[in-house]
Amino acid sequence: MSEHNQYMQRCIELAKNGLGNVAPNPMVGCVIVYKDQIIGEGYHQKYGKAHAEVNAINSVKDKSLLTNSRLYVNLEPCAHFGKTPPCSDLIVEYKIPEVIIGCVDSFSLVAGKGINRLRQAGISVICGINEAECRELNKRFFTFHERKRPYVILKWAQTLDGFIDKSRESNSKPGINWISNKYSKILVHQWRTQEQAILVGNRTALNDNPQLNVRLVSGKSPLRMVLDKDLKLPNSLNLFDKSIPTLIFTQRENVTSSSSSSSSSCENIEYISIDFSADIHPQINDFLYQKNIQSLIVEGGSTLLNSYIKNDLWDEARVIIGNTTFGSGLKAPVINLPNQFIEEFGDDKLIFFRNK
Repeated sequence: MSEHNQYMQRCIELAKNGLGNVAPNPMVGCVIVYKDQIIGEGYHQKYGKAHAEVNAINSVKDKSLLTNSRLYVNLEPCAHFGKTPPCSDLIVEYKIPEVIIGCVDSFSLVAGKGINRLRQAGISVICGINEAECRELNKRFFTFHERKRPYVILKWAQTLDGFIDKSRESNSKPGINWISNKYSKILVHQWRTQEQAILVGNRTALNDNPQLNVRLVSGKSPLRMVLDKDLKLPNSLNLFDKSIPTLIFTQRENVTSSSSSSSSSCENIEYISIDFSADIHPQINDFLYQKNIQSLIVEGGSTLLNSYIKNDLWDEARVIIGNTTFGSGLKAPVINLPNQFIEEFGDDKLIFFRNK
C-alpha cells in the first residue's frame, strides 16, 4: 500500500464516525501530513457543524507548518456556502500546497468546483486515491445525487424453512412472531440509527404493531413511514404514539391528523396523498428526494419487499436467517443474485446482497 493510500484509508476510518449523524451531508474525514507525520485530523461530526477539513486544520497546533504540508480528504472539498463556508477557501487561505482527494463530489453545487478553486490558487491536486472505497463509504450520498432517489435497503428475517411470518387468522392479536435472536435485534436497531427513514406496509403495521424506533441502542430513530391507503389503521398502534415523526401515505386528499379517523390530533403525524392506482414507488422516492432524505430501510412484509425487488428499486438487502422453523406461513422474498457475504451472529445467519 502506497503512502497516499495509507493516509486516505485513515480519512475513511475517521469519516465513518459520522455515520448516522451527518446526513444529508456526506461522511468526510481529513488528515494533514507534515514530513511524513500526521499533525492534524478531523471528521464531519454533525450536520450543520464544521466540516472535516475545518476540524483537521483547527487541530494543528503550529499553523505555520501548513504551508509545507499535504492535506488528505476522502471527498472533494466544497466550494459553496451552505451551513458552513467553503472548505476550499479555507485550504487556500492557509496556503496548503498539496491536496490529495479520494473522489469527486457529484453534488451539483460542488462537482469539480472545489478542485478547480484549489488549482486556480496554485495548489497541487491529486484525485482518485482509494476511489472505489471512498464512493462506497458515501453510497447513500452518491445514489441520492446521481439517481435522484434515496439509497434503499431491504431488511427481513426468515426461518430456516423460508417463512417470514406465521399464517394470521382474522381474529389474531397483533404481535411479532419473532424469528431472530436478541443479538440480531440489537444489530437491527443499530442499522436503523444509520438511516434517515424506515417504511412498512399496512399489514405489517397491523399484524406486528412495530415501534420502528432504536430503543435497544443509543442514536436517532429514523423517520417512520407507513402505507395506509384507506386510513384503516387504528390509533392504538405504536406508530401513532407521538414519539417519532411519522408519515402516512394514503390515497385520501387534504387529510390532517385532526380530520382523520385513524389518529387523534398529533404534531408528529403527517399525511401524504399519493395515487395508489399508479406505481407508488416513484411517488415515494420523489417525495423523499424533495425532503432531502437520502436513505430508506424497508422492513415491511413480503408484499412490500417483493414490490421493491420486482421494480428493481433496491440497492442492498440484509436477510437474517433465524434458528427456527414455522412449518407453514407467509413465504419470504427471494433474491436471485449471489450473496455478497454471510456472517454468523450467534445462532442467526446474516446474508447480505447488493443490487449491481
